[in-house]
Amino acid sequence: MDRFQAMQLFVRIVELGSFSRAAEQQGISRASATALLKQLEAHLGTRLLQRTTRQVNPTLDGQTYYRHCLAILASLEAAEGLLSQHAQHPRGRLKVDLPASFGRLQVIPALPDFHARYPDITLEIGLRDRMIDLVREGVDCVVRIGELGDSTLIARPLAALEQVTCASRAYLAQHGLPTGLPELVGHQCVEYLSSTTGRVQPLAFMVEGRLEAFTLPARLAVNHGESYVAACEAGLGLIQVPRYHVARQLQAGTLVELLSAYRPPALPMHVLYAHHQHLAPRLRVFIDWLVEHFPASGAR
Repeated sequence: MDRFQAMQLFVRIVELGSFSRAAEQQGISRASATALLKQLEAHLGTRLLQRTTRQVNPTLDGQTYYRHCLAILASLEAAEGLLSQHAQHPRGRLKVDLPASFGRLQVIPALPDFHARYPDITLEIGLRDRMIDLVREGVDCVVRIGELGDSTLIARPLAALEQVTCASRAYLAQHGLPTGLPELVGHQCVEYLSSTTGRVQPLAFMVEGRLEAFTLPARLAVNHGESYVAACEAGLGLIQVPRYHVARQLQAGTLVELLSAYRPPALPMHVLYAHHQHLAPRLRVFIDWLVEHFPASGAR
């Protein structure tokens, strides 16, 4: 049994939830993959995978072994990279998770530059507005917006994101343009439900160095960034979002920034990755590229 091949196969089965897809990626038949995993389980003396007709999931022992496999494979790849041309010409597949709107509007449009520099790196990008377990889901790095909680992950700061309060021209024609915070009385907002807590995030304004929260009536609550902006464009109320998310609409004049003298504080942003003694070259250059394109020295 080739233990290295068996570990690679096991990791891909856990990440893909499929023997067939993992075998295809490894360039072997499904029957060969099944036989190799049986040999690995026999060698370890434990069952690693729970198989049903619809999916494959790791057992408790399998989850533990999976985490160790990730560390071992990453260390091996890093060691090889230090001694080969991979350090100068990184290659391979990189799995990245990004906030949906940030990925679509900011990162993906800039990717031609990354691929021009590193043509042998293949990116697999997930776009979602929920927190994921980076290690369990086999993701190499994630970008997170907002304050970080306690974590064993390594975090590198990126640009803080300037926030704006805005509304549609149709909404303002009906409800009037507030020029100060007292004039918010009588207005309504679109509520945004946190994907982490499920709670409504109130509007917030900086007033003489203090952060003040405002709760306005709402007829709609959403938990997705694109829907939040779409509701604002439909004239359903005020919203607060990072500027990049509505830059096109503000420039076109379909949305209008309000109360710019009381903007909420900029949102911190970080790229996070698991701790390894040596980073795989392809992960290192991608993180460096993010830091270069979204430098922490200024808001965007």
